[in-house]
Amino acid sequence: MASWQQWLAKGDVKTHQTSKQEIDNLRALITRDLADAAVTGLSADRQFAIAYNAALQAATIAIACSGYRVSARSGHHKVTFELAALAIGAKAIALSDYFDACRRKRNVIDYMTSSVATETEAEEIVRKAQEFQVIVETWAKNAHPILF
Repeated sequence: MASWQQWLAKGDVKTHQTSKQEIDNLRALITRDLADAAVTGLSADRQFAIAYNAALQAATIAIACSGYRVSARSGHHKVTFELAALAIGAKAIALSDYFDACRRKRNVIDYMTSSVATETEAEEIVRKAQEFQVIVETWAKNAHPILF
């Protein structure tokens, strides 16, 4: 796994000083998205895409707390999940890999066609987004308590 310095050298990340307000705003997005993903009658595609976004915002919290922001011109979401794993470490690697795999499906859902995600896939990504949120928040509260 590349280091923060290597990501900086590639230009895919920039240093960034976050604030409690920024983190609180991201947490509010996650809360909204997880609540929206649970709305009865929502299509599996929308549920999948909304839960994916919750996970993306959680990954963004990990990066911001670490003092960076993603600046990649392409592959922004891929880089975001890779950097979240770098920030948090072993506890986040499997879920970061999972969300990166989901990234491709979310792209098809949002830009190409409908009826892509199954109910089972939608339920799974919601559970994993909730799990990821707990991992990120636990890590951030321990590593950067001033931001929580």
